[in-house]
Amino acid sequence: MRMGKGVEWAIHTLLNLAVVGGGPVGSVRLADAHGLPAAYLNKQLQQLVKAGLLASTPGPRGGFGLTRPLEEITLLDVVQAIEGDTQLFPCAEIRCQGKIGELAPAPTGACAVKAAMARADRAWREALAGQSLAEIRTELDRTPVFGNIVRSVLG
Repeated sequence: MRMGKGVEWAIHTLLNLAVVGGGPVGSVRLADAHGLPAAYLNKQLQQLVKAGLLASTPGPRGGFGLTRPLEEITLLDVVQAIEGDTQLFPCAEIRCQGKIGELAPAPTGACAVKAAMARADRAWREALAGQSLAEIRTELDRTPVFGNIVRSVLG
């Protein structure tokens, strides 16, 4: 599974917003903090709003802010907000196609390859769901300079 850059950007943005008190912070400032293209980051931010992880406040003092504490946001929440909730392995049932499919009897059970990939997909999702952004923030806070830098750039 290869995720787009937007997942990394979204996770860092959520963590940065938590450091500065939850927001609101404008999208241009959030993008500038990491040297990201504002228009593209804004698309990720809108996906986070749609998923209920951020709120958007209009106006000169507006921007994006967290809707809940980091303890209630998992890596799976962020991945699904940015990448969607599609299965990682789309089985095309090739076991029933081509010369092998013509010669083999019709399958009576589930495809073993599909079942194995579904188990792996579930394990991956469980691992992401089992880690909150608060846990990542705790790791980052072990380096006190992290919060100081974020606050100096966004605060």
